[in-house]
Amino acid sequence: MPCPPLRNLSPPALLAALLTSAAPVAFAQSASAPPVLPPVTVTSESAGSLTVPTTDEAEQLLQRIPGGVELVPDTAFKNGPANTIRDVLGAVPGVITQPKSNVDNRVSIRGSGLTRNYGNRGVNLYMDGIPINTSDGLFDVFEIDPGAYRYVEVYKGANALRYGANTLGGAVNFVTPTGRDAARFDSRVDGGSFGFLKGQASSGGASGAFDYFASLSAQREDGYRDHSDGHMARGNANIGYRIAPEAETRFYVNANTWRQRLPGELTKSAALNAPRSADPDFVSQDQQRNIDSLRIANKMRLRFETTEVEFGVFSHRRHVDHPIYRYLDYTVNDYGGFVRATDERTLAGFRNRLVVGTTIINGALDYKEFENVGNAEKGALVFSTRDKAENYASHIENSFYVLPEVAVVAGLQHLHARRDRTDRFLGDGDQSGRRTYNLWSPRAGLLWDVDPDWQLFANVSRSAEVPTFDANSFASPASSNLKAQTATTYEIGTRGRRPDVTWDLAAYRSHIDNELQCVRTSPYSTCTVRNADRTVHQGVELGLGIAVLKALATPEDRTWLNLTYTYNDFFFDGATYTGNRLPGVPPHTLRAELLYKHPDGFHAGPSVDWMPRPFYADNANSLAVDPYALLNVKVGFDRGTGWSGYLEGRNLLDKTYISSAIIAETATAASALFSPGYGRAIHAGMRLTW
Repeated sequence: MPCPPLRNLSPPALLAALLTSAAPVAFAQSASAPPVLPPVTVTSESAGSLTVPTTDEAEQLLQRIPGGVELVPDTAFKNGPANTIRDVLGAVPGVITQPKSNVDNRVSIRGSGLTRNYGNRGVNLYMDGIPINTSDGLFDVFEIDPGAYRYVEVYKGANALRYGANTLGGAVNFVTPTGRDAARFDSRVDGGSFGFLKGQASSGGASGAFDYFASLSAQREDGYRDHSDGHMARGNANIGYRIAPEAETRFYVNANTWRQRLPGELTKSAALNAPRSADPDFVSQDQQRNIDSLRIANKMRLRFETTEVEFGVFSHRRHVDHPIYRYLDYTVNDYGGFVRATDERTLAGFRNRLVVGTTIINGALDYKEFENVGNAEKGALVFSTRDKAENYASHIENSFYVLPEVAVVAGLQHLHARRDRTDRFLGDGDQSGRRTYNLWSPRAGLLWDVDPDWQLFANVSRSAEVPTFDANSFASPASSNLKAQTATTYEIGTRGRRPDVTWDLAAYRSHIDNELQCVRTSPYSTCTVRNADRTVHQGVELGLGIAVLKALATPEDRTWLNLTYTYNDFFFDGATYTGNRLPGVPPHTLRAELLYKHPDGFHAGPSVDWMPRPFYADNANSLAVDPYALLNVKVGFDRGTGWSGYLEGRNLLDKTYISSAIIAETATAASALFSPGYGRAIHAGMRLTW
């Protein structure tokens, strides 16, 4: 798809350009008289479970949002080596997943948390609608077990207001099955290159008012690079109880353990010429990341005549044993609750949908740093703090249908957040401090159901993000006075489904004040966080599926061309680095797949991951990551029950490339900033379901 030069377009011109490009695709098969779309209600008859919508019901709910949203069903990622978050979200336009080593990935939506050197920020993650970010806003992807989910919802930007999320990137919700829609028994074994081996088993069932689902997985990997071996185990379980025909409660347990050696980053020359090597300092210090976590939660849904109410509580404990250039040892204890209500009724003859909610996420971080005297051994204590975070977010959104097929949407969120630090190691001075933030974020949009399978949407919204604990270090005036990142985003797009074509197309432009940048200042530091004055993030997101060939072997088979294209035009627009590109993300990414699908379950085809232009690793735009293209092929068989299996080859031409870069102010050829991508890899798996 040719990409227009968007940088110099005003938001209205940007929106008009998108509509002009989108309309011919949609009008070709539009209906003359669009029918009224019925309200979406999760019912006991259709869903089985009141607390968890089915995949179809979840997709219908997403169609009520006037902005970029996606639903990824499990059929999109379970017919392959579903090992990392990239295997789940890699084909969602606008989502950047950059592998570092093993399961660790940088995750960004529309440039959110773009410069995080470790951990992730700027996206709210949920499991079954319950928050899993730490109370200060960070999230870890190791807790995401792709084999455990029924589907995944992606809400880009302020389109995540349904859950009260209000970050630049939006939200991702991972939804597990219940005993009312899960297989009685489901097991699989996956193996592949670089010592990868994974086993997973799950079971679900229902008896009267009770139902249950449980999944357990374990995996190990030697790693593509030296000093990158690791292993983990993850468990997910839920138990539901139907209190009454219109009331259900569900309890959740999620437990994880991860042991991972870290290979570190390399210079550009080393990453391209010795990609399997590790940073010698990481090896001598035996740098690792070891995490144990336990999450317990409950939610309940009550249904009245025109109103549904959902509320819940949760607690989440993580212990992190993390020898790097220092030995980090800390425990995070988070807790909170939420309530959300949806009322859908007719007002003066017009359909109306009102959503209100409140979320509380509080927590404490017991944090200590020791000297790493080598070989991951603790030395003397050098830093100790007790950090507390409080977050109280309330939101309201109303959709009023001025015509049966046209909704005017307005919403508002308020966030009250506080960050407290108590310094318990005073040998280097007292670095205690407190910051309080009160942030308002309005939203307005339009949603037009042109026909039951085609929509147009537009919106304008605000977002706000509070600095995390590592940013508000209170060690200097700069770190004590970090401002919240705020943004105004304009978006327009279209989505549709036809028997032989599907599309999702959106364009957006975000004007950001005080973007939180995490930049490397020395080899022996994680990063320094600062506000980056004014920046602009804008782009185009395209997901397209076309049945290019039909009836090759049977009347029902199809050969699909699936395209995912993301255009990122991110640049500085303030006093510092004016006109330079923001580092860390390529301007263009394209994933193309040609997949033959037989009605009996056989599927096969090649795919390409292509980054056609370089991106920078520093704000000064002095060092770039080179373009690359990767060839992949897969073949598999899956009828939904019984035996299924696959064989998949990735990077079959063994291309040497850089998959991820940490960010510096000004980089040189000697800057160790780069993580090499995996070389040629072959994976295979077998699955048994009944």
